[in-house]
Amino acid sequence: MAWLEHEAYCTAIVEETARLRDTLRGSDPGAKVPTCPGWTLHELAAHVGQAHRWAETIVGTRAEKYLPENQVPDYEAPAGEKLDSWLAEGAERFAATLREAGPELPVWTWARPQQAGFWARRMVLETLVHRADAALATWSEYHAPAELAADAIDEWLEIITDPLAVEQTPELVELRGHGQTLHLHATDSPAGLVAEWVIERGPESVTWRREHAKGDVALRAPLTDLLLAFYRRLPLDSDRVQVLGDRELLDHWLARTAF
Repeated sequence: MAWLEHEAYCTAIVEETARLRDTLRGSDPGAKVPTCPGWTLHELAAHVGQAHRWAETIVGTRAEKYLPENQVPDYEAPAGEKLDSWLAEGAERFAATLREAGPELPVWTWARPQQAGFWARRMVLETLVHRADAALATWSEYHAPAELAADAIDEWLEIITDPLAVEQTPELVELRGHGQTLHLHATDSPAGLVAEWVIERGPESVTWRREHAKGDVALRAPLTDLLLAFYRRLPLDSDRVQVLGDRELLDHWLARTAF
């Protein structure tokens, strides 16, 4: 599916980081994050801010190969109240660098396309999902903007069906099948946004498309909850989601896309 406009990602990286900061503000930095085993809230925040700075340095230096962390300025996350401004400054600087670069600037990435636009999208969606982790850890409300939630589902499907990723990840080979289909259905998608997906498990590859169709198993929920369930942040037995059909088929999928 088509990506969002580059400027939309540049704006969203600042907005999503601000929402993350709001979620973290006043919380215990040592609190555990249930959906990221082994992480505290401070470590979650540090990860997001470090990812922003790493990607910003890749784009800003026009890196042509993997960039080691020790080459990223201001990489270490501060403790205490300074963490909030550190997150804000990193997001603002990243957005400015992305705007200057434009989406088609050639840079190193770990997936296609090898352009600055990859990092704009990837880091927005990384922040969107980790904001959910922070919200779940702090018992805060969470809502994902509809276009970003749908784009995050698209991106995850793109990553796990990419032939190169499949070659390097044995679990993804096990997603192949004999024509079984999964249907993801957002029950509250706004007008003009197709928020339904059909995934088909073929013997040679897994394919997907945005479309309304009957599947062997259907996962139905409001779009934010659909995103959380598909990213394994919300259990399938939650009363916020509905599973119809072959539950084992969906369990099998989620178990092999948990990396």
